[in-house]
Amino acid sequence: MFTPVILAGGTGSRLWPLSRSHFPKQFLQLDDKHTLLQQTILRLGGLAHAKPLFICHEEHRFVAAEQIRQLNLKQVDILLEPAGRNTAPAIALAAMRVAAQGNANALLLVQPADHVIADVKNFQQVIRQACSYAEEGYLVTFGIVPTSAETGYGYIRRAAAVANAFSVCQFVEKPDFNTAKHYVQTGEYYWNSGIFMFRADVYLDQLKQFRPDIYACCQAAIAEQVTDLDFIRINTEAFLACPAESVDYAIMEHTAKAVVLPLDAGWSDVGGYNTLWQYQSKDDHNNVIKGDVMTLDTHNCYLHSDDKLVSTLGVQDLIVVSTKDAVLVAHKDKAQQIKELVNQLEQAGRVEAASHRVVYRPWGIYDCVDMGERFKVKRITVNPGAKLSLQMHHHRAEHWIVVAGTALVTIDGESQFISENQSVYIPIAAVHALENPGKVSLKLIEVQSGAYLSEDDIVRFEDNYGRV
Repeated sequence: MFTPVILAGGTGSRLWPLSRSHFPKQFLQLDDKHTLLQQTILRLGGLAHAKPLFICHEEHRFVAAEQIRQLNLKQVDILLEPAGRNTAPAIALAAMRVAAQGNANALLLVQPADHVIADVKNFQQVIRQACSYAEEGYLVTFGIVPTSAETGYGYIRRAAAVANAFSVCQFVEKPDFNTAKHYVQTGEYYWNSGIFMFRADVYLDQLKQFRPDIYACCQAAIAEQVTDLDFIRINTEAFLACPAESVDYAIMEHTAKAVVLPLDAGWSDVGGYNTLWQYQSKDDHNNVIKGDVMTLDTHNCYLHSDDKLVSTLGVQDLIVVSTKDAVLVAHKDKAQQIKELVNQLEQAGRVEAASHRVVYRPWGIYDCVDMGERFKVKRITVNPGAKLSLQMHHHRAEHWIVVAGTALVTIDGESQFISENQSVYIPIAAVHALENPGKVSLKLIEVQSGAYLSEDDIVRFEDNYGRV
Protein backbone atom coordinates (compact mmCIF):
# COMPACT_ATOMS: atom_id res chain seq x y z
CA MET A 1 0.00 0.00 0.00
CA PHE A 2 1.35 3.41 -0.94
CA THR A 3 0.07 6.97 -1.36
CA PRO A 4 0.30 8.34 -4.93
CA VAL A 5 1.61 11.91 -4.97
CA ILE A 6 0.90 13.53 -8.34
CA LEU A 7 2.96 16.65 -9.08
CA ALA A 8 0.81 18.69 -11.48
CA GLY A 9 2.95 21.82 -11.77
CA GLY A 10 5.07 23.09 -14.66
CA THR A 11 4.29 25.04 -17.82
CA GLY A 12 5.45 22.85 -20.73
CA SER A 13 6.46 25.86 -22.83
CA ARG A 14 8.19 23.70 -25.45
CA LEU A 15 4.73 22.49 -26.50
CA TRP A 16 3.40 26.00 -27.18
CA PRO A 17 0.82 26.83 -28.54
CA LEU A 18 -0.88 23.63 -27.31
CA SER A 19 0.55 24.09 -23.82
CA ARG A 20 0.41 27.48 -22.09
CA SER A 21 1.09 28.65 -18.58
CA HIS A 22 -2.63 28.85 -17.76
CA PHE A 23 -3.29 25.44 -19.35
CA PRO A 24 0.00 23.48 -19.33
CA LYS A 25 0.77 20.15 -20.94
CA GLN A 26 -0.33 17.92 -18.04
CA PHE A 27 -3.91 18.91 -18.86
CA LEU A 28 -3.61 18.17 -22.60
CA GLN A 29 -5.30 15.17 -24.18
CA LEU A 30 -2.55 13.91 -26.46
CA ASP A 31 -4.20 10.58 -27.23
CA ASP A 32 -7.83 9.85 -28.03
CA LYS A 33 -9.01 9.22 -24.46
CA HIS A 34 -7.29 10.82 -21.49
CA THR A 35 -5.12 13.78 -20.53
CA LEU A 36 -1.60 13.26 -19.22
CA LEU A 37 -2.83 14.02 -15.69
CA GLN A 38 -5.53 11.39 -16.01
CA GLN A 39 -3.10 8.82 -17.44
CA THR A 40 -0.80 9.33 -14.46
CA ILE A 41 -3.38 8.07 -11.98
CA LEU A 42 -4.99 5.51 -14.29
CA ARG A 43 -1.72 3.63 -14.77
CA LEU A 44 -1.86 2.74 -11.06
CA GLY A 45 -5.06 0.72 -11.59
CA GLY A 46 -4.70 -2.70 -9.99
CA LEU A 47 -2.02 -1.60 -7.51
CA ALA A 48 -3.01 -1.33 -3.86
CA HIS A 49 -2.80 2.34 -2.93
CA ALA A 50 -4.34 4.92 -0.62
CA LYS A 51 -6.24 7.94 -1.92
CA PRO A 52 -4.11 10.06 -4.26
CA LEU A 53 -2.73 13.46 -3.31
CA PHE A 54 -2.50 15.94 -6.17
CA ILE A 55 -0.32 19.04 -5.86
CA CYS A 56 -1.03 21.85 -8.31
CA HIS A 57 -0.81 25.60 -8.71
CA GLU A 58 -3.61 27.79 -7.39
CA GLU A 59 -4.64 29.00 -10.86
CA HIS A 60 -4.96 25.42 -12.21
CA ARG A 61 -7.18 24.15 -9.41
CA PHE A 62 -10.49 24.05 -11.27
CA VAL A 63 -9.00 22.38 -14.38
CA ALA A 64 -7.34 19.73 -12.22
CA ALA A 65 -10.53 19.15 -10.21
CA GLU A 66 -12.63 18.78 -13.36
CA GLN A 67 -10.25 16.26 -14.93
CA ILE A 68 -10.21 14.25 -11.70
CA ARG A 69 -14.01 14.40 -11.56
CA GLN A 70 -14.20 12.98 -15.10
CA LEU A 71 -12.45 9.84 -13.80
CA ASN A 72 -15.15 9.48 -11.12
CA LEU A 73 -12.55 9.48 -8.35
CA LYS A 74 -14.32 10.08 -5.07
CA GLN A 75 -11.44 10.03 -2.59
CA VAL A 76 -8.65 12.46 -3.51
CA ASP A 77 -6.86 15.42 -1.96
CA ILE A 78 -5.81 18.45 -4.02
CA LEU A 79 -3.19 20.57 -2.29
CA LEU A 80 -2.67 24.05 -3.76
CA GLU A 81 0.70 25.76 -4.07
CA PRO A 82 0.47 29.58 -3.98
CA ALA A 83 3.50 29.61 -6.32
CA GLY A 84 5.83 27.05 -7.86
CA ARG A 85 8.84 26.18 -5.71
CA ASN A 86 10.09 23.09 -7.59
CA THR A 87 9.84 19.48 -6.45
CA ALA A 88 11.60 19.34 -3.07
CA PRO A 89 9.11 21.66 -1.28
CA ALA A 90 6.12 20.13 -3.09
CA ILE A 91 7.06 16.64 -1.94
CA ALA A 92 7.72 17.95 1.56
CA LEU A 93 4.17 19.30 1.75
CA ALA A 94 2.82 15.90 0.69
CA ALA A 95 4.98 14.02 3.20
CA MET A 96 4.02 16.36 6.03
CA ARG A 97 0.31 16.08 5.26
CA VAL A 98 0.41 12.28 5.12
CA ALA A 99 2.49 12.11 8.30
CA ALA A 100 0.08 14.45 10.11
CA GLN A 101 -2.75 12.04 9.29
CA GLY A 102 -1.10 9.46 11.54
CA ASN A 103 0.97 7.53 9.02
CA ALA A 104 4.49 8.92 9.26
CA ASN A 105 6.10 5.85 7.67
CA ALA A 106 3.66 5.71 4.74
CA LEU A 107 5.17 4.97 1.35
CA LEU A 108 4.89 7.81 -1.16
CA LEU A 109 5.03 7.21 -4.92
CA VAL A 110 5.86 10.58 -6.46
CA GLN A 111 5.04 11.03 -10.14
CA PRO A 112 5.06 14.10 -12.38
CA ALA A 113 1.68 14.46 -14.08
CA ASP A 114 3.07 15.15 -17.56
CA HIS A 115 4.77 11.86 -18.49
CA VAL A 116 3.82 9.06 -20.88
CA ILE A 117 4.45 5.39 -20.02
CA ALA A 118 3.53 2.95 -22.76
CA ASP A 119 4.19 -0.36 -20.96
CA VAL A 120 1.99 -0.07 -17.87
CA LYS A 121 2.44 -3.74 -16.94
CA ASN A 122 6.22 -3.42 -16.67
CA PHE A 123 5.87 -0.08 -14.89
CA GLN A 124 3.68 -1.66 -12.22
CA GLN A 125 6.08 -4.57 -11.80
CA VAL A 126 8.96 -2.17 -11.06
CA ILE A 127 6.75 -0.19 -8.65
CA ARG A 128 6.10 -3.37 -6.69
CA GLN A 129 9.84 -4.01 -6.49
CA ALA A 130 10.42 -0.47 -5.27
CA CYS A 131 8.08 -0.91 -2.32
CA SER A 132 10.43 -3.30 -0.51
CA TYR A 133 13.41 -0.94 -0.90
CA ALA A 134 11.39 2.07 0.28
CA GLU A 135 10.08 0.17 3.30
CA GLU A 136 13.69 -0.56 4.30
CA GLY A 137 14.43 3.18 4.31
CA TYR A 138 15.91 3.73 0.87
CA LEU A 139 15.07 6.73 -1.30
CA VAL A 140 14.21 5.04 -4.58
CA THR A 141 14.46 6.77 -7.93
CA PHE A 142 13.62 5.17 -11.25
CA GLY A 143 16.24 5.26 -14.00
CA ILE A 144 14.94 4.97 -17.54
CA VAL A 145 16.93 2.51 -19.63
CA PRO A 146 18.15 4.79 -22.45
CA THR A 147 17.33 3.95 -26.05
CA SER A 148 19.40 6.75 -27.61
CA ALA A 149 21.87 9.52 -26.80
CA GLU A 150 19.39 12.18 -25.66
CA THR A 151 20.59 15.66 -24.73
CA GLY A 152 17.24 16.78 -23.30
CA TYR A 153 17.36 14.57 -20.19
CA GLY A 154 19.43 14.49 -17.04
CA TYR A 155 21.23 11.21 -16.29
CA ILE A 156 21.81 9.01 -13.25
CA ARG A 157 25.03 7.03 -12.97
CA ARG A 158 24.70 3.77 -11.09
CA ALA A 159 27.25 2.27 -8.69
CA ALA A 160 27.24 -1.01 -6.76
CA ALA A 161 24.31 -3.40 -7.07
CA VAL A 162 21.78 -3.60 -4.23
CA ALA A 163 19.85 -6.75 -5.18
CA ASN A 164 17.86 -5.70 -8.28
CA ALA A 165 18.66 -2.03 -7.76
CA PHE A 166 21.88 -0.01 -7.71
CA SER A 167 23.29 2.58 -5.38
CA VAL A 168 23.56 6.01 -7.00
CA CYS A 169 27.01 7.23 -8.01
CA GLN A 170 26.00 10.66 -9.33
CA PHE A 171 23.31 12.78 -10.95
CA VAL A 172 24.44 14.66 -14.06
CA GLU A 173 22.82 17.53 -15.92
CA LYS A 174 21.71 17.46 -19.56
CA PRO A 175 24.86 16.62 -21.56
CA ASP A 176 25.99 17.51 -25.06
CA PHE A 177 25.53 14.86 -27.75
CA ASN A 178 29.00 13.29 -27.54
CA THR A 179 28.80 13.02 -23.77
CA ALA A 180 25.31 11.51 -23.97
CA LYS A 181 26.57 9.00 -26.53
CA HIS A 182 29.35 7.98 -24.15
CA TYR A 183 26.87 7.61 -21.29
CA VAL A 184 24.71 5.23 -23.31
CA GLN A 185 27.70 3.18 -24.50
CA THR A 186 28.97 2.56 -20.96
CA GLY A 187 25.69 1.02 -19.83
CA GLU A 188 26.15 2.70 -16.44
CA TYR A 189 23.77 5.61 -16.97
CA TYR A 190 19.99 5.99 -16.98
CA TRP A 191 17.73 8.85 -17.95
CA ASN A 192 16.47 10.67 -14.88
CA SER A 193 12.71 10.03 -14.78
CA GLY A 194 11.80 12.32 -11.88
CA ILE A 195 9.75 9.47 -10.35
CA PHE A 196 10.47 8.51 -6.72
CA MET A 197 9.33 6.22 -3.92
CA PHE A 198 10.21 6.55 -0.25
CA ARG A 199 8.73 6.65 3.22
CA ALA A 200 7.38 10.00 4.30
CA ASP A 201 9.43 10.01 7.52
CA VAL A 202 12.67 9.10 5.71
CA TYR A 203 12.20 11.88 3.15
CA LEU A 204 11.49 14.46 5.86
CA ASP A 205 14.44 13.30 7.92
CA GLN A 206 16.79 13.67 4.94
CA LEU A 207 15.30 17.04 4.00
CA LYS A 208 15.74 18.30 7.56
CA GLN A 209 19.36 17.12 7.49
CA PHE A 210 20.38 18.58 4.12
CA ARG A 211 17.95 21.48 3.63
CA PRO A 212 16.59 22.59 7.00
CA ASP A 213 15.54 25.91 5.44
CA ILE A 214 13.12 24.16 3.04
CA TYR A 215 11.88 21.91 5.84
CA ALA A 216 11.14 24.86 8.13
CA CYS A 217 9.30 26.87 5.46
CA CYS A 218 7.13 23.91 4.45
CA GLN A 219 6.39 23.06 8.07
CA ALA A 220 5.24 26.62 8.71
CA ALA A 221 3.18 26.68 5.53
CA ILE A 222 1.29 23.46 6.12
CA ALA A 223 0.74 24.16 9.81
CA GLU A 224 -2.10 26.49 8.73
CA GLN A 225 -4.21 24.30 6.43
CA VAL A 226 -7.63 25.46 5.28
CA THR A 227 -10.07 23.28 3.36
CA ASP A 228 -11.77 25.18 0.53
CA LEU A 229 -14.32 23.08 -1.39
CA ASP A 230 -12.20 20.17 -2.73
CA PHE A 231 -8.91 21.98 -2.13
CA ILE A 232 -6.34 22.23 0.66
CA ARG A 233 -4.82 25.68 1.07
CA ILE A 234 -1.65 26.43 3.01
CA ASN A 235 -0.12 29.59 4.47
CA THR A 236 0.88 31.66 1.45
CA GLU A 237 3.41 33.93 3.14
CA ALA A 238 5.32 31.03 4.68
CA PHE A 239 5.47 29.08 1.43
CA LEU A 240 6.57 32.06 -0.65
CA ALA A 241 9.58 32.33 1.67
CA CYS A 242 10.63 28.79 0.72
CA PRO A 243 13.63 28.37 -1.62
CA ALA A 244 12.88 26.79 -4.99
CA GLU A 245 14.86 23.55 -5.30
CA SER A 246 14.53 20.19 -7.01
CA VAL A 247 14.55 17.01 -4.95
CA ASP A 248 17.69 15.94 -6.83
CA TYR A 249 19.68 18.98 -5.70
CA ALA A 250 18.14 19.18 -2.23
CA ILE A 251 18.46 15.53 -1.18
CA MET A 252 19.26 12.87 -3.78
CA GLU A 253 22.74 14.18 -4.63
CA HIS A 254 23.74 14.20 -0.95
CA THR A 255 22.03 11.27 0.74
CA ALA A 256 23.63 7.85 1.24
CA LYS A 257 20.19 6.26 1.07
CA ALA A 258 19.55 6.74 -2.69
CA VAL A 259 19.10 3.73 -4.96
CA VAL A 260 18.07 3.57 -8.60
CA LEU A 261 15.80 0.92 -10.10
CA PRO A 262 16.05 0.41 -13.88
CA LEU A 263 12.75 1.08 -15.66
CA ASP A 264 12.18 0.01 -19.27
CA ALA A 265 8.52 0.82 -19.92
CA GLY A 266 8.28 3.15 -22.91
CA TRP A 267 8.73 6.28 -20.78
CA SER A 268 8.70 9.83 -22.15
CA ASP A 269 8.47 13.20 -20.44
CA VAL A 270 6.90 14.70 -23.61
CA GLY A 271 9.44 17.49 -23.43
CA GLY A 272 8.75 18.82 -26.93
CA TYR A 273 7.24 18.17 -30.32
CA ASN A 274 10.02 15.83 -31.43
CA THR A 275 9.22 13.55 -28.49
CA LEU A 276 5.52 13.83 -29.27
CA TRP A 277 6.22 12.91 -32.89
CA GLN A 278 8.31 9.90 -31.89
CA TYR A 279 5.73 8.08 -29.78
CA GLN A 280 2.53 8.82 -31.73
CA SER A 281 1.22 6.83 -34.70
CA LYS A 282 2.20 8.02 -38.17
CA ASP A 283 0.90 7.84 -41.73
CA ASP A 284 2.68 6.20 -44.68
CA HIS A 285 4.93 9.25 -45.05
CA ASN A 286 5.99 9.34 -41.40
CA ASN A 287 3.72 12.25 -40.52
CA VAL A 288 1.83 12.57 -37.25
CA ILE A 289 -1.55 14.11 -38.13
CA LYS A 290 -4.04 15.48 -35.60
CA GLY A 291 -7.26 17.23 -36.60
CA ASP A 292 -8.34 18.59 -39.98
CA VAL A 293 -5.14 18.22 -42.02
CA MET A 294 -4.58 17.51 -45.73
CA THR A 295 -1.11 16.73 -47.07
CA LEU A 296 0.61 16.28 -50.43
CA ASP A 297 4.27 15.38 -50.81
CA THR A 298 4.76 15.91 -47.07
CA HIS A 299 7.16 13.82 -44.99
CA ASN A 300 8.35 13.42 -41.37
CA CYS A 301 6.15 16.23 -40.03
CA TYR A 302 4.08 16.85 -36.90
CA LEU A 303 0.81 18.45 -38.07
CA HIS A 304 -1.93 19.51 -35.64
CA SER A 305 -5.08 21.55 -36.16
CA ASP A 306 -7.66 22.38 -33.51
CA ASP A 307 -10.41 23.92 -35.63
CA LYS A 308 -9.46 24.80 -39.19
CA LEU A 309 -8.10 23.08 -42.28
CA VAL A 310 -4.32 22.93 -42.44
CA SER A 311 -2.81 21.96 -45.81
CA THR A 312 0.84 21.23 -46.53
CA LEU A 313 2.59 20.75 -49.87
CA GLY A 314 6.17 19.75 -50.62
CA VAL A 315 7.55 20.07 -47.10
CA GLN A 316 9.38 17.82 -44.66
CA ASP A 317 10.66 17.81 -41.07
CA LEU A 318 8.27 20.56 -39.98
CA ILE A 319 6.15 21.20 -36.91
CA VAL A 320 2.87 22.90 -37.80
CA VAL A 321 0.41 23.53 -34.96
CA SER A 322 -2.75 25.56 -35.46
CA THR A 323 -4.96 26.48 -32.50
CA LYS A 324 -7.91 28.86 -32.38
CA ASP A 325 -5.71 31.87 -31.72
CA ALA A 326 -2.14 31.00 -32.77
CA VAL A 327 -0.14 29.13 -35.42
CA LEU A 328 3.36 27.70 -34.99
CA VAL A 329 5.55 26.70 -37.93
CA ALA A 330 8.99 25.39 -36.96
CA HIS A 331 11.66 23.06 -38.25
CA LYS A 332 11.98 19.94 -36.12
CA ASP A 333 15.66 20.68 -35.58
CA LYS A 334 14.63 23.88 -33.78
CA ALA A 335 11.98 22.31 -31.54
CA GLN A 336 13.94 22.90 -28.32
CA GLN A 337 14.06 26.64 -29.07
CA ILE A 338 10.28 27.08 -28.90
CA LYS A 339 10.76 28.04 -25.26
CA GLU A 340 12.81 31.04 -26.42
CA LEU A 341 9.96 32.04 -28.74
CA VAL A 342 7.54 31.90 -25.80
CA ASN A 343 9.88 34.15 -23.80
CA GLN A 344 9.69 36.72 -26.63
CA LEU A 345 5.89 36.53 -26.60
CA GLU A 346 5.87 37.12 -22.84
CA GLN A 347 8.21 40.09 -23.15
CA ALA A 348 5.94 41.54 -25.83
CA GLY A 349 2.95 41.19 -23.48
CA ARG A 350 1.12 38.78 -25.77
CA VAL A 351 -1.77 37.07 -24.02
CA GLU A 352 -1.28 34.04 -26.30
CA ALA A 353 1.85 33.16 -24.32
CA ALA A 354 -0.22 32.35 -21.24
CA SER A 355 -3.84 31.72 -22.23
CA HIS A 356 -5.86 29.91 -24.85
CA ARG A 357 -8.88 31.50 -26.45
CA VAL A 358 -10.93 28.85 -24.69
CA VAL A 359 -10.83 29.53 -20.94
CA TYR A 360 -11.84 27.00 -18.27
CA ARG A 361 -13.88 28.08 -15.26
CA PRO A 362 -15.27 26.03 -12.36
CA TRP A 363 -18.76 26.32 -13.87
CA GLY A 364 -17.77 25.47 -17.48
CA ILE A 365 -15.89 27.23 -20.31
CA TYR A 366 -16.02 30.31 -22.49
CA ASP A 367 -14.57 31.01 -25.93
CA CYS A 368 -13.97 34.59 -27.05
CA VAL A 369 -14.99 34.33 -30.71
CA ASP A 370 -14.80 38.00 -31.74
CA MET A 371 -13.92 41.43 -30.37
CA GLY A 372 -13.45 44.99 -31.51
CA GLU A 373 -13.70 48.54 -30.25
CA ARG A 374 -16.38 48.60 -27.50
CA PHE A 375 -17.66 45.03 -28.08
CA LYS A 376 -16.73 41.41 -27.33
CA VAL A 377 -18.55 38.18 -28.26
CA LYS A 378 -18.21 34.98 -26.22
CA ARG A 379 -19.55 31.47 -26.63
CA ILE A 380 -20.35 30.23 -23.10
CA THR A 381 -21.02 26.69 -21.87
CA VAL A 382 -22.36 26.20 -18.33
CA ASN A 383 -22.24 22.69 -16.85
CA PRO A 384 -25.46 21.09 -15.55
CA GLY A 385 -26.30 22.39 -12.08
CA ALA A 386 -23.53 25.01 -12.18
CA LYS A 387 -23.95 28.69 -11.35
CA LEU A 388 -21.85 31.77 -12.11
CA SER A 389 -21.25 34.21 -9.27
CA LEU A 390 -23.73 36.92 -8.33
CA GLN A 391 -21.92 39.91 -9.81
CA MET A 392 -22.01 43.29 -11.50
CA HIS A 393 -19.91 45.28 -13.98
CA HIS A 394 -19.10 48.99 -13.82
CA HIS A 395 -18.27 49.51 -17.49
CA ARG A 396 -20.14 47.02 -19.67
CA ALA A 397 -23.61 45.79 -20.47
CA GLU A 398 -24.30 42.22 -21.59
CA HIS A 399 -26.79 40.56 -23.91
CA TRP A 400 -27.31 36.79 -23.53
CA ILE A 401 -28.85 34.62 -26.28
CA VAL A 402 -29.56 30.99 -25.30
CA VAL A 403 -28.86 28.49 -28.09
CA ALA A 404 -29.17 25.21 -26.15
CA GLY A 405 -30.62 24.31 -22.76
CA THR A 406 -32.41 26.55 -20.27
CA ALA A 407 -30.92 29.39 -18.22
CA LEU A 408 -32.09 30.71 -14.87
CA VAL A 409 -31.20 34.42 -14.95
CA THR A 410 -31.37 36.77 -11.97
CA ILE A 411 -31.19 40.55 -12.55
CA ASP A 412 -31.47 42.94 -9.58
CA GLY A 413 -33.30 40.34 -7.52
CA GLU A 414 -35.77 39.26 -10.22
CA SER A 415 -35.38 35.72 -11.62
CA GLN A 416 -36.62 34.29 -14.93
CA PHE A 417 -36.11 31.23 -17.12
CA ILE A 418 -34.67 31.82 -20.60
CA SER A 419 -35.00 28.99 -23.14
CA GLU A 420 -33.53 28.31 -26.58
CA ASN A 421 -33.84 31.22 -29.05
CA GLN A 422 -34.69 33.62 -26.23
CA SER A 423 -32.49 36.44 -24.95
CA VAL A 424 -32.07 38.81 -22.03
CA TYR A 425 -30.30 42.15 -21.50
CA ILE A 426 -28.19 43.03 -18.44
CA PRO A 427 -27.60 46.80 -18.08
CA ILE A 428 -24.40 48.33 -16.74
CA ALA A 429 -24.20 48.05 -12.93
CA ALA A 430 -27.09 45.55 -12.71
CA VAL A 431 -26.48 42.82 -10.12
CA HIS A 432 -26.98 39.54 -11.96
CA ALA A 433 -26.38 35.80 -11.94
CA LEU A 434 -26.58 32.95 -14.45
CA GLU A 435 -27.43 29.36 -13.53
CA ASN A 436 -28.01 26.11 -15.42
CA PRO A 437 -30.86 24.34 -13.60
CA GLY A 438 -31.05 21.53 -16.16
CA LYS A 439 -29.34 18.19 -16.72
CA VAL A 440 -27.73 19.10 -20.06
CA SER A 441 -25.13 21.74 -20.84
CA LEU A 442 -26.37 25.31 -21.22
CA LYS A 443 -24.93 27.04 -24.29
CA LEU A 444 -25.34 30.74 -24.96
CA ILE A 445 -23.83 33.64 -26.84
CA GLU A 446 -22.78 36.65 -24.76
CA VAL A 447 -22.37 40.05 -26.42
CA GLN A 448 -20.58 42.60 -24.25
CA SER A 449 -20.65 46.32 -25.04
CA GLY A 450 -19.05 49.23 -23.24
CA ALA A 451 -15.96 51.33 -22.74
CA TYR A 452 -13.95 48.69 -20.80
CA LEU A 453 -14.28 44.96 -21.49
CA SER A 454 -11.43 43.29 -19.59
CA GLU A 455 -12.10 40.36 -17.25
CA ASP A 456 -11.18 42.36 -14.14
CA ASP A 457 -14.33 44.50 -14.44
CA ILE A 458 -16.27 42.25 -12.11
CA VAL A 459 -17.56 42.70 -8.57
CA ARG A 460 -18.61 39.41 -6.94
CA PHE A 461 -21.21 39.38 -4.18
CA GLU A 462 -21.71 35.62 -3.87
CA ASP A 463 -19.70 32.76 -5.35
CA ASN A 464 -19.99 28.98 -5.00
CA TYR A 465 -16.31 28.44 -5.76
CA GLY A 466 -14.55 30.58 -3.17
CA ARG A 467 -13.36 33.24 -5.62
CA VAL A 468 -12.92 36.80 -4.39
